[in-house]
Amino acid sequence: MSGHHSNAFAASSAANQVVEDTAKVMDKTWETVQQKTFTKWQAFCLVNTKLSAARHAEISNLLQLSDGVPLIQLLEIIGDTSLGRYNKVSRMRIQKVENVNKCLEFIRLRGVNLTNIGAEDIVDENLKLILGMIWTLILRFTIADINEEGLSAKEGLLLWCQRKTAPYHEVNVRDFTYSWADGLAFCALIHRHRPDLLDFDSLDKSDRHTNTQLAFDIASDHLNIPKLLDVEDVCDITKPDERSIMTYVAQYFHAFSELGKVDAAGRRVAKFAEVMESVWSMQNDYERRVKQLMQAIDNKKSDWENSKFRGDYADAKRQSGEFVNYKTSLKRTWVADKRDLDTLLGNIQTKLKTYDLKPYHPPHGLTPKDLDQFWKELLVAEEKRYRLINAKIRDIKEKLRQDFAKQANEFQVKVNSLSNELVLLDGDLDLQLAHVRQLTTRFGPMAEALEHIQRLDDQCVEANVEENDYTIYSADDLSFDFGLLEQATQKKSAFISNQIVSRNMTNLTPAQLEEFESTFRHFDTNQTNSLNSAEFNAALASLGIMYEDEVFAGVFAQCSQGGSEVTFEQFITFMVGVTEDRTSSDQVRQSFRIVAGDKPFVTELDLKQSMLPVAVVSYLKNSMPHDDSAHGYNYEAFLDSVFTK
Repeated sequence: MSGHHSNAFAASSAANQVVEDTAKVMDKTWETVQQKTFTKWQAFCLVNTKLSAARHAEISNLLQLSDGVPLIQLLEIIGDTSLGRYNKVSRMRIQKVENVNKCLEFIRLRGVNLTNIGAEDIVDENLKLILGMIWTLILRFTIADINEEGLSAKEGLLLWCQRKTAPYHEVNVRDFTYSWADGLAFCALIHRHRPDLLDFDSLDKSDRHTNTQLAFDIASDHLNIPKLLDVEDVCDITKPDERSIMTYVAQYFHAFSELGKVDAAGRRVAKFAEVMESVWSMQNDYERRVKQLMQAIDNKKSDWENSKFRGDYADAKRQSGEFVNYKTSLKRTWVADKRDLDTLLGNIQTKLKTYDLKPYHPPHGLTPKDLDQFWKELLVAEEKRYRLINAKIRDIKEKLRQDFAKQANEFQVKVNSLSNELVLLDGDLDLQLAHVRQLTTRFGPMAEALEHIQRLDDQCVEANVEENDYTIYSADDLSFDFGLLEQATQKKSAFISNQIVSRNMTNLTPAQLEEFESTFRHFDTNQTNSLNSAEFNAALASLGIMYEDEVFAGVFAQCSQGGSEVTFEQFITFMVGVTEDRTSSDQVRQSFRIVAGDKPFVTELDLKQSMLPVAVVSYLKNSMPHDDSAHGYNYEAFLDSVFTK
């Protein structure tokens, strides 16, 4: 039974024949594809170019390698060396065998192990062995140097394909046969490295022929990858030839590797250019900023050299303030700039050294030594400017002291001189009055001189000039003395004028004149030699002359002749009239007795009860002798001293 069952599952002779026939067909197909692919291999293309140049027939069939000559030429190209002398014209079998043996020996010396193949196999045109040898050469010189994460040759190339196509969900590279049949893997490799050549998303993923043809065309036209395969070699075969696919895909690897090298080189060049541009920019920035700083220093030195002083303290102080402001602002900015420039130059040299570039030498005139020299000259100019400003301020202060002292001393001499002239007045009253009036004409210029002195004093205060060894007088001293002189002159003028008036009043006794004059001076509180309404009323009351308010208004208007004040002359004239009409010593004595209540003395209370003005009471208290025993004032003694009888 067991034997029966075994025979039941055994393939029939017809089935075995079909399998063998299919295998033969596939072998034949693969041989055709491989021969087509291998003869389009880049190395064969170079051999054909060389043969074409020598007017020889190109290799279109691998059987042409049988005499060894094209094979030697192929090996010299891919091995980049000469194989020495060989039979260039090989008509005899022995010559062909010699040539092929030279080739096989060269291949073995390059570490390529060829098994089960001899020179006779090649000479006898054994296509399968020839294809095996060519594939071995392709592996050795095209695919063996591929390395991806430690994997080499076939495994490395497969891993590279898988990594590059991983982002493409429609592509799944598992091998070098079925995975490429729809053409999408080729398109993905192109799009991954050169997306500008192909729009992967727009592809019709079901159109394998169009996709494959598109990839072959783009690779040939833009990537310099020869069309080692035809579309039907990939799309119309049940299982595409692995060797042919690997050979073709290896061209992608090398093309994109070269592209990567170019990109890397480009990046390296770009980085170098960026470094050089950065260094150039830093050098240019250094030179520009050094020039700017040097120019700014030159401008400032020129400003100082060309500056002028007006000669007054305000201008000198302004320039001193500007210098201080320069030191605390602009100068500090320059100090920071100079340090930044030192740092910038150091950074330039460090960057150049980092990239093994020649050190930077700033142009003549812009070196650190040149900048240091500019800086030293600036410091010298600063010191000179500082000393000049201080010296100018000292000179101005000294000049202010001297100017003030000269004006103050001269002014005090004039005040003293006028005071002496006023004191020494004597002789005719009219001449004295004329002299006094002439003196007052000098007060205008003296007031102007005093204003000038005050301005000088203000300048001294502004300049903080507190001590002055050239004079003992201050502006306040001079103003006070001048005020006293004006008052004394005014009083002297009023006194002389009053004396002239009194002199002309012949109908008054000297005692009366003295009484009226002293009363007038007492109530002339502002010393204008005139009395206003209130002062006039008080003066009359002190002399015992009192009016009702309505009557007094008319009396004042008549006496002042409609003016606002009564002059001394008007007062004396009024008193003359009143005295002639009403006043006698007996009348006054009787009036005091009435006020005193017939007592020999009068009290302050008596005076106040008589409704005398406060000013009159005050005057009488100061004028009458005090009676200590009676606690009052002796009006009899006062009247005796005033009246002649």
